[in-house]
Amino acid sequence: MIRRARPAMLLAALAALACALALGGMAAGQGEPSLLVMVSVDGLRPDYITAADARGAKVPHMRRFLKEGSFAEGVEGVIPTVTYPSHTTLVTGVSPAKHGIFGNLTFDPLRENQSGWYWYAEDIRVPTLWDAAARAGWTTASVQWPATVGARVTWNIPEFWRAGTPDDSKLLRASATPGLLAELEAELGPYPRGFGVEADELRGRFAERILEKKRPRLLLLHVIELDHVQHQTGPFSPEVLAVLERLDTVIGGLRAAAERLAPGRAHVAIVSDHGFARTDMQLNLFAAFRAAGLFTVGDRGRITDWTAMPWTSGGAAAIVLKQPTDAAAQSQVRLLLEKLAADPANGIDRVLDADGLHRRGGFPPASFLVGLKPGWEMASSLTGPVLSKRAAGVGGTHGHLPDLPDLRAAFFLLGPGVPAGRSLGLIDMRDVAPTLASRAGLALPGAEGKALLP
Repeated sequence: MIRRARPAMLLAALAALACALALGGMAAGQGEPSLLVMVSVDGLRPDYITAADARGAKVPHMRRFLKEGSFAEGVEGVIPTVTYPSHTTLVTGVSPAKHGIFGNLTFDPLRENQSGWYWYAEDIRVPTLWDAAARAGWTTASVQWPATVGARVTWNIPEFWRAGTPDDSKLLRASATPGLLAELEAELGPYPRGFGVEADELRGRFAERILEKKRPRLLLLHVIELDHVQHQTGPFSPEVLAVLERLDTVIGGLRAAAERLAPGRAHVAIVSDHGFARTDMQLNLFAAFRAAGLFTVGDRGRITDWTAMPWTSGGAAAIVLKQPTDAAAQSQVRLLLEKLAADPANGIDRVLDADGLHRRGGFPPASFLVGLKPGWEMASSLTGPVLSKRAAGVGGTHGHLPDLPDLRAAFFLLGPGVPAGRSLGLIDMRDVAPTLASRAGLALPGAEGKALLP
């Protein structure tokens, strides 16, 4: 027999539920709400911090995380090890195949999208940390985080550009939280466009001011100049270390602001999306595919039709077939890739077939993935040779398969209840979001990763 609950019992249950919701996200043992701050330093290799003394890097604020918090010796990332898929994994705990941000640039075989990136949050197919925070009644903030145009973030300055002209500032104001940039720019000056360590320092000041004025419970910040300089000079160059030291000051200031505003209740994480490999050689699969008749180029130098096309991501390229079930095309592509991979001079580390690629959560539309060795990067010109020296000389890139040690990302965390001086060893990037959610008292049940701390 089914018994009906008494009104008093229902009221008691509802009161308990309301209390639980009100307490959601409270710091352990505290009566006041917690604060979670995550700073992504694009391209930060863990050994820039764990071996800072050996590298000659003066980064005292980030070095404090080693003694006062827990850290990974390295983070094995996702396929591909590039900015947008990785950042989305960092806030969802799932692989790109599941969250929907498959690369930096969208697949565009006819090159009609004008190098469009995965800028838009509507492409994310699973709940994020900011969604989990909203469900808990938190306000949230994001500065320059990838794939956040249109995100359900309370105070949002997304990463977004188009033409690289001053009109991009108007575009950003139109896509940010209404009135937010105007309010902050009145105090801090124009929000920066593009690269430069000064731009990252100003982004840090915008993030600090949002913390102070708006008091979000979750704040995300993405700084980009370390990645930019490594592309130009390669990892560990004097120019890279100089940028790293200035970003260390940015992180020190943001941590101080978080702990001032939420004393004893602030969790601060430093993360990155990928490591970096030194490069001086290029493999151009477009040239090889064009020579094999797998796509055609018209009189105006534009692609007119295609059977199979590379989708490049720095140190790797997915191969997409126009008709994935076309057995003849698949066989032709397989034989071409096997021939290229058999010659060590081409710099190919390995070729994954569709099953191997999809098991690892990368590029659902692709039938193959070509991963390069460190020292190599993909070129994308429709003309020129298959092999070439890097035009700008020695530099660096990422995008290679994530199990290569140079591509490991970083994770550092401190805050209440986080063990001091604990190495977490080599971790999976999908573990970052559930670990942060667990420490902050948020629920992220769809994550493929696991919480690394109790």
